[in-house]
Amino acid sequence: MTKTDTWRVVCQEAEDGSGDAIVELPSELLEKLGWGLGDELTIEKAGGEITLKLKNRDSGSIS
Repeated sequence: MTKTDTWRVVCQEAEDGSGDAIVELPSELLEKLGWGLGDELTIEKAGGEITLKLKNRDSGSIS
């Protein structure tokens, strides 16, 4: 994926009292990153950017 790729998604509350968020990622993006249903992600916010990464894996991140 190049730096010019842009993805806009909507966060939804899980509504289970956990404070978790649900984010539906576009299938095209998932294919590019090699991510799939059930993968766990970590989320970091720094300098006005939000970065998602696969948990316990170095490759496949998006900011």
